Amino acid sequence: MYIVDPDVASDKVAKLNEAVGKLVEKEGGTVVKMEDIGRRELAYAINKKNEGHYVLFEIEGTGQEIAELERRMRVNDMIVRYLTVRVDEDRKAADQMRERRERRQARRAQFRATEETQAASEEAAA
Repeated sequence: MYIVDPDVASDKVAKLNEAVGKLVEKEGGTVVKMEDIGRRELAYAINKKNEGHYVLFEIEGTGQEIAELERRMRVNDMIVRYLTVRVDEDRKAADQMRERRERRQARRAQFRATEETQAASEEAAA
């Protein structure tokens, strides 16, 4: 995610987004998702500005493209702030928790089904 100076024209922001996408692909990565969130109020003033144009990129790759991207963002005057977050470990943990939850629900459903069939057979015998 990066925040662009609010004084920059929207067509320049679009060109910047396109350039970032091309850079990632040139370095061997892929852009999974690009969200141009738009102008939002900042949590705190940066360079005496209270607004910024937020852009979110979700990128898959080896990390080489991230290093080059961060290097270019540091020297770009239009970008006020940027933040890179690694999400693959969090996704793995979330997938594991979801799988455990689904297995537990399947066991409970199976247990409930056997209880119901036993109750039905007892009623039929009585």
